[in-house]
Parts: sequence; structure tokens; C-alpha cells
Amino acid sequence: MRRTIAIILFVLVTLPGQQLRSQTPFNRGVNLTGWFQTSGTKQIQFTKYTKKDFENIKSLGCDVIRLPINLFYMTDGKPDYTINPLFYDFLDQAIDWAEELNIYLMLDNHTSDDLASKNPDLETILAKVWKQMASHYKNRSGYLLYEIMNEPNGITTAVWGKIQQTAIDAIRSMDAKHTIVVGPSGFNTYNELSQLPYYTDTNLLYTFHFYDPFLFTHQGATWVTPSMAPLANVPFPYGAGQMPSLPTELIGSWINSAYNNYQQDGNVAKIKQLIDVAVTFKNNRKVPVFCGEFGVYMKNSNDAFRVSWYNEVRKYLEEKAIPWTIWDYQGGFGLFQNGTDALFDYNLNIPMVKALGLNAPVQKIFEIKPDSVGFPVYTDFICEKIFESSNAGGGTIDYYSTTEPNNGKYCIYWTGTAQYGYIGFDFIPNKDLSRLVANNYAVSFLVRGNTPGTKFDIRFVDTKTADPMDHPWRMGYTIDETIATWDGKWHKIYIPLKNFKDQGAWDNGWFNSIGAYDWKATDNFLIVSEQGDLKGRALWFDNICLTNKDTLQIYNSTITSVPVIPQTDNRIAVNVYPNPARNYVTIDYKINFTEDVSIDIFNMNGQKVKTLLRSRQSPGIYTITWDLHDIKGVNNVSGIYLCRISLSGKIFTRKISFI
Repeated sequence: MRRTIAIILFVLVTLPGQQLRSQTPFNRGVNLTGWFQTSGTKQIQFTKYTKKDFENIKSLGCDVIRLPINLFYMTDGKPDYTINPLFYDFLDQAIDWAEELNIYLMLDNHTSDDLASKNPDLETILAKVWKQMASHYKNRSGYLLYEIMNEPNGITTAVWGKIQQTAIDAIRSMDAKHTIVVGPSGFNTYNELSQLPYYTDTNLLYTFHFYDPFLFTHQGATWVTPSMAPLANVPFPYGAGQMPSLPTELIGSWINSAYNNYQQDGNVAKIKQLIDVAVTFKNNRKVPVFCGEFGVYMKNSNDAFRVSWYNEVRKYLEEKAIPWTIWDYQGGFGLFQNGTDALFDYNLNIPMVKALGLNAPVQKIFEIKPDSVGFPVYTDFICEKIFESSNAGGGTIDYYSTTEPNNGKYCIYWTGTAQYGYIGFDFIPNKDLSRLVANNYAVSFLVRGNTPGTKFDIRFVDTKTADPMDHPWRMGYTIDETIATWDGKWHKIYIPLKNFKDQGAWDNGWFNSIGAYDWKATDNFLIVSEQGDLKGRALWFDNICLTNKDTLQIYNSTITSVPVIPQTDNRIAVNVYPNPARNYVTIDYKINFTEDVSIDIFNMNGQKVKTLLRSRQSPGIYTITWDLHDIKGVNNVSGIYLCRISLSGKIFTRKISFI
């Protein structure tokens, strides 16, 4: 009898976990955002995340990663939407890491709204793209899943359900093995799950997203209309004495109604009631259900309330045997402390980690220590813990050029930029190079040029502190034909750090040097068209590093004579500057025909921040300025934004760094 009771108790205690595992082979994980969410394959900085990041995520207790991908942008566009082989090179490596570590990897088609849900050719595009993906990955392990499209909207779930069936059929024509993730319209709301058709495919995972109560989870968000940037410190759960006043600019909007209803909506019982909509769907349809996104934007939220919300949502999802991935890992909804460099050993939000039931690693106190050895900046990729921070200045910067690299697969190609444009490498965290200077280290790289008379600067830039007398001081050196001959061949450059000159600072105005640069807080390394533009000129770079040994070898002696990529086509040329931006961005553009022009700003989640222009314009050159504020006049958070210019259906995208 005792043995029977013990068995019953064991079953009751372990049933939720058993149910969860019976539906999916994974339980909990993260969205790895801002990696493959770019405007093109060559804008992916592959080393933003590495196998070590996958290992760190697994060490937390996660067994699944949802990988948002701007999948349509990884193609050559109409009419065939052929996927760029470089994209496969990158994604194949990420899949290798997941398989080696036994982590499930969900390939989420996160293409932004204007190209996706509102595209009349959506069904055709999905079929073409997913058929290629399924053909390429059909023989990979079961650790891979396909998510057809993130947050479809602007169409009914009935219409979307048929489009989704076409995508399922396209995948199954190539791949009968891998699980396909499907979801409803209405931004994957749980309320629309029941409107999905009864799909006959038995290897589907049904997804929904959870961001309720929205007033709490999106306080501070600038991408909603109206902007919620002025709203802060909304409590969870609701407490009458803790509620902030509603900002005057939100009075009369739908947010006003949400605010008035928050006493009823801002509590644990309501959260459970809403999640139960997905639970009912799961039970009625007898299908596996997955929460692909849930989270609270950290900018304006009280951390203790935020942690409380995650704890309640996570526990109830798991009680109802629903696996999940939080939005996100390192972003504005992420696992790291706000305003930090998101370093795993130093900056994790430990109460958040614990609220999610994850393993909480011991955190260390971070301090910048002087580098004692050299390090690479660019080999075939921008190297680890260095982020791309370039301003192409209307030209082209290609970090993955296959035009005669000295060694390896790629080199950097640079052409057509305006004066003061630059190739940028942002050190995360900042670097103390003082010891390398004292020990006679140098900047070493290979360069190749095609036009006599070309000049450019290489430059280190330090941090700008809160001190009003401090500025981003620079140390620079000019590279010209006394250093390298522009004959189409590779040339070695080796410039000791001691030879760099203190050059002052640009900080919305020029500041002469005061001798303040001490190398102890170096933020960026830049290659700058300081001496003039690069119109009609081309440069290539390879093997950039800091070293004390002049050991670079030239392996490729080919004379390269490649036509410079033209900076205009038959429709438009675009220049965005300054970039990175602090207070404003100027957008210059030229059109050659009378066109309907729209200019919009998006964040890296694909959410619209502001519309700058909707107009029909005659041929000519135009200028428009964005003050980095959203539609309500509230300053946006620092980060990466996309400026998209649309002309009669053709889209041009420029990336803006806002610091």
C-alpha cells in the first residue's frame, strides 16, 4: 500500500514536467535577438555571438534558442528570392554549435511587417524561401525547427491560415522530418489560436506570444502608437498607492483606457485567465503549444515589479506544460542589467535569472584592466567583443568581400564614401591600451588600393564621460603613398601606437587637443576618409590586429583591378550622416523620376519608430533631418535603427547607430 501511494505521489509531483516533455523535447530558452535581424546578409556581424554564448545559455538551464532572422532580406529579392550562400555559411555554423551542445534551435522568420504581412506576394515569397531552407537543412538533426513567420498581422487568421498551409506544403515537399512552428495572426495573439484551421500535419508546434498587461510590459516603449516613453514605474501587481499619474500626452488615447482598467488587468489572476486561452486551445485540439515570446521592457519599469511578473508568468506556463523562450537575451527585454555591456560573468540580472527558474552563476565585479598582449580586430570576421560601428557615408563597406583576400575567405572592401565616413570597430567593453603603448605595440594590417593619391586616417577614439569638459578625444595617423603604393597589390602596414598623434575631438563641434588622451578608456578603432572622399576610389583591408611583431605575410600577389561599385542606381542614392549619431541624423537622397517616396525609421525588432515622410516628389536631391525622437517627440533609446526609403515598392535601407 505504501509503495502504491508513493508511486501516485511521484506521478502527481512530476506530471507537469512529463506533460511538457511529451509535447516538446525542450522546456525553456531565450530569443537571441539582433544577430540575424539585419537588412541584408552582409550586414550580419557573425561574431556578435559565438559558441561560448551558446554554452553560457545552456549553463543557465536553457535547452532551446529561438533565432529571429530577417529571412526575406537574406535573399536577392524578386523574382526568385534566392537565398544568399553567405547566409547559409553563417547559419550552418550556428546550427553546428546547437547540435554539438544538444540545444534546440528554432529558425524564426522575423522579417519585418512591411515586407511580410502587408506584402500581396507574401504567400509566394514564403513558399519560395522556405522550400530553399527545407532543401538545405532537411538532413540536419532533429534539434532544428522552422517557424514560418513571426507575428503575422494586418490580415485575418482565416486568410493567414491558408497562406501558412502553403508554406507548410512547401517545406514538406523537401523535408518531412523537422517540426514546423505555426501561429495565428494578430501578432501571434493567444486569442486567435482557435481561428487557425485544423492542419492535418501532425508535426507542428503551435505558438503564441504573451505581453499582458500591455500597460505594464511596454511602459517606456517608443515603437507603439502613441509612444509610451513618458510612462514609467507602473507596478505589478496593481497597487493603488503605487500607480504613477498618467502622463498628460497619453490622456484620451487607448492607453488611457488601459490605465483605467489596470486594477482589473494588472494582477496574477488575470494573467492566468489569459494564458488559459492558449491552454484551452491546446487541450481542445490536443496539439503542442509553445510561448515563443514574453517579456517586460526594462527601460522604465521597476526591476522588482518586472521580476515579479516574469516569475508569475513563467511558473504558470510551466504548470500548464507550455515550454517557452523569453524575449530576449541581451536586448531591452533581456537577462542583463540595464545600461551595461551585457557581459555574462558580470552583468546578469540575477533576480531575473532566478525568477525564470534558471541557474544563477556567481557574478564578478568588472573593471577595465590594461591589455597585456595584442589581439586581432579583423581576420575573416570582425573579431569577438568588437562590434561594427561604421558610417558608410553613402558608399559601400563590405566586410565579406571575396575579391582576392590575402588569406582566408574574406577581406574588407571600401569605396565611394563621403569625406569623414569610416569603417568602425567598437570595443565592448572598452579597452585600456596603455600597457601596449608602453611595450611598443603597433597597429598591423594589409591594405590594397587602386587609385594614386588616396589618403585615409587610422584612429583610436576614447570614451566621453559625464564631465562637460570631456570629449571623445582621438589619436590618429595618416596613411598615404609614403606608406603604401596604390598599385592594386597588398601592402603591409605597421604603425607603432607611440607614433599616433593627439588630434583633438569632434563633439558637435571641434575641440583642440588638451593632451587628455591616455589610452586607458579606448572605445573605438576607426579607418576614416579624413583627407577627402573615396568617390571613384577603392580600398581593401585584411588581417587587422594590434601586435608587437611585424610578422604579417603577403600570400596573394595578384594585382586587383575591380570596378568600383557605383553609388547610385537608376532610382536613388542615399547618404545618412553623422553615423553614429548623438543628437540628429541627416538623410540626403536623390531620385531620378517622379516617385511616391516614404521614409520610415524602424528599430531592430522591426517595429516602426517614426514616419519621416510620405510624399510624391519630382526628380532632384532632397534632405531631411531626424532628431532621433519618436512620433510623440520623445527621445529614443540608444542602439541600432534602420532608415527605410521606399520608392514605388522598391526599398532602400540604411543602418543608423544612435549613441
